[in-house]
Amino acid sequence: MASFPDTVNENDLGKAKFIGELLVPAAPFDQKSGREAWTVAFAPNGSYFAWSQGHRIVKLVPWTKCLKDFSLGHSGEGTDAGSPRRLSRQNSSEALIPASEPCERTIDCGDIVWGLAFGSSVPEKQSRCVNIEWHRFKFGQDQLLLATGLNNGRIKIWDVYTGKLLLNLMDHTDVVRDLTFAPDGSLMLVSASRDKTLRVWDLKDDGNMVKVLRGHQQWVYCSAFSPDSSVLCSVGAGKAVFLWNMDKYTLIRKLEGHHNDVVSCEFSPDGALLATASYDTRVIVWDHHRGTVLLELGHLFPPPSPIFAGGSNDRWVRSVSFCPDGRHIASITDDRLVRFWSIEQRAPQTIASLSSGLCCAFSPEGGVLAAGTRDGSVHFWESPRSVSSLQHLCRMSVRRVLTTQQVETLPIPTPLRDYLTYKVI
Repeated sequence: MASFPDTVNENDLGKAKFIGELLVPAAPFDQKSGREAWTVAFAPNGSYFAWSQGHRIVKLVPWTKCLKDFSLGHSGEGTDAGSPRRLSRQNSSEALIPASEPCERTIDCGDIVWGLAFGSSVPEKQSRCVNIEWHRFKFGQDQLLLATGLNNGRIKIWDVYTGKLLLNLMDHTDVVRDLTFAPDGSLMLVSASRDKTLRVWDLKDDGNMVKVLRGHQQWVYCSAFSPDSSVLCSVGAGKAVFLWNMDKYTLIRKLEGHHNDVVSCEFSPDGALLATASYDTRVIVWDHHRGTVLLELGHLFPPPSPIFAGGSNDRWVRSVSFCPDGRHIASITDDRLVRFWSIEQRAPQTIASLSSGLCCAFSPEGGVLAAGTRDGSVHFWESPRSVSSLQHLCRMSVRRVLTTQQVETLPIPTPLRDYLTYKVI
């Protein structure tokens, strides 16, 4: 399948609007390695943005303040009008921020940080451990946690508002590459590691480990929960995509279609679609309920042979992220480009230049994409904007609660069922 039609030239595509960047000043001895921003993350409520800015440091920035600083850059205050805002986060003073507002924080995690995840609690979601009535920690509804996955295999849990270390989880035997919280507010945390396992932790049970998920034969790079927290996707140094039932902690199925390591994954906001990124130069959008490929987003034209895609090339896709509008996808590749895609097209809508990009994430409202790089800096672009079709709005509403199979069995006319079903592009 071609990555985009012959009539489309990426040099003719529109450029995404660059709105700002967060820079990390480097010492002379600090130029080669150890500065990578392996992960970026937004708090679910939009209060904070966090990124691993190299070595042992995680930076937490109030997101609203960050956006205001970027807008100042465009208004001409303190810089040339129309130019993006460049902010150094090394010597920022928290004393200038009122105590009632979120404060910028610098957290020394003690080792290289590979994974980051925000988690917030919903009080009615109780711990799955029903035999223990007393817990050391009681997480309130207004509490925001940050989990950090480290090079030494440890996971540290921090209170974002106070900066205090709450828990130190130790069971992995190698790098913790990725972390993800269940979005239902249960504070169930999943860690993906180079020790070839996924581990499930219950933070409402003082961080006790609930389950070890085994199945990967090599490193695990990334994991992602479905919006209803019932399914977990995991990918790693292999060509398969794993889907897990998180009620029973069992493997549902493996999705086969990539030709190289799969390094990133994310579900659509309605849970109907799954996007996976691979070193084979492609992003695949799946109907994970059926295990079928709906769309292939190619980053090399003409499409490479499976042998070429399975080896080293300059189009490795490093990261993929689904926009909260459910219509757009962003990808980061080794060809120094960020691409914004529509799920209804095979060609990118807009592109942007980015050297040495490693990861990306959309803001909770979907208006901004953040991307981390090898030099520890983060770059921000405005997301593509368009009016959603009635079909998309209807489909999103229905697919939040119904699987593909359930839609197909609805007692409604066939054209209406087709209207609510994602199709192969």
